[in-house]
Amino acid sequence: MASSSVPSSQPARPPRPNLVFRHLRGSRSPAEFAAAVRRAAREIGERVSCDARYVHRVEAGEIRCPNYAYERVFLHMFPGRTLTDLGFAPRSSVRGRRTRAAGDQPENPANATSETSGASEPYETHNRYDPYDTYDPHDHEESDVLRRAFMTGGGATVAAATLSPYGLAPEASAAQRPVRRAGTSDACALEEAVRRIRVLDDRHGADGLYRRAAAPLRAAYALLDAGATRQRTADRLCSGAGELAISVGWLAHDSGRFDDARSHYAEALATARVTGDAALEAHAFCNTAFLARDAGRPREAVRAAQAAQRAARPLGSPRLMSLLALREAGGWAGLADRAGCEQALIRAQAYFDRGPGEADPEWMTFYGEAELEGLEAQCWSTLGDWTRAARHARRAAELQDPHFTRNIALYTAELADDLARDGRPEEAAQAGMRALDLLGEVQSSRVRSMLSGTSRVLLPHRRTSGVSEFLDRHASLPRMV
Repeated sequence: MASSSVPSSQPARPPRPNLVFRHLRGSRSPAEFAAAVRRAAREIGERVSCDARYVHRVEAGEIRCPNYAYERVFLHMFPGRTLTDLGFAPRSSVRGRRTRAAGDQPENPANATSETSGASEPYETHNRYDPYDTYDPHDHEESDVLRRAFMTGGGATVAAATLSPYGLAPEASAAQRPVRRAGTSDACALEEAVRRIRVLDDRHGADGLYRRAAAPLRAAYALLDAGATRQRTADRLCSGAGELAISVGWLAHDSGRFDDARSHYAEALATARVTGDAALEAHAFCNTAFLARDAGRPREAVRAAQAAQRAARPLGSPRLMSLLALREAGGWAGLADRAGCEQALIRAQAYFDRGPGEADPEWMTFYGEAELEGLEAQCWSTLGDWTRAARHARRAAELQDPHFTRNIALYTAELADDLARDGRPEEAAQAGMRALDLLGEVQSSRVRSMLSGTSRVLLPHRRTSGVSEFLDRHASLPRMV
């Protein structure tokens, strides 16, 4: 790694909200505006994965200057305007970069990023020295914030710096490296690591990520043990470490490692209780409820979901309360309590209909109408109402944003299974083939397990049109390591 001449410390500079960009969004929710950005990108042949998280960060001023792909999209959406007209800082004013005339070479070719290489990933740092700007994630060099902190021994930042565009590079020694007291750059790096893991999981599923995410988690808690320079930084580190524990727990959960997931969720819950972080507590209980349902402990799922709702109620997020009601509904379905399940589903829909809000947690960007339909489908499937389950699963797959590849695979696999059990083998085989098509991009034991169940149900229908092809293709899948 090349040495850096950047000083080891830098005064914290609070971000300035981008009120112009917020005004341009108008009455659209962050998620709706993100969808408009993605549509505009497709119109000009760009590929960006804008979501509500990214919109929130722009409006909060955390992204002072977008990467080149986003710049082209924004200028297409608002013709006649410049970046500064949109509330961004001029690219020439971003520290650590100079404005290059056409044909100029980068000052440091080894660390240069191409204009378009990061068009699909909004969650990195563009400014070499500023943790709030966006850069190209497909550049294999870490941002300078991460690189500088790596050199000074920051454990969480070491962990974040191990992230690569398609997974998490193993860093077995990260937790053992000596750590100094943490600063703002470490908290930023930890929060960025959480975002990146979520994005990668959305696209590729958990199986290829879980083992590589363990080292950053160990490093994050090692950094917590080392202490922080300021209380605000300490609070951010605790919240970030808890969210990272939940993210790693979800990777374990989705890849079938239930005991590991339970341990990670418990660790996050303990962190939340120690720091009095109600939002983190609600998130930890939310995932614990989901895990308990999948692990065949429906009563525990109900209790955890109810505890999550108690923690979340003061937070003022109807969308969060909607998701937690769905977690409770899943537990009641597992107990074969149809009335309890239906009541929870009604509450979930009522909360959802209140719409998104500023209090919605950042991690909830996956939760939209498609997820609502998908989780309801799972409830009806558990209750044995295959026709209703299939209807909701089909709607979930149709509504899902293309960015969430794993969820599309999940909903499609759910649809195939519901159709098979509802006595519609030909339709089930068609849905199953679509799910198999997605396994080239998605590594999820959950999806593969569902397709295995579907294949068993369809075995007696091998002579039905399309079923034999699905069964043969499913049988040819490589074994998961």
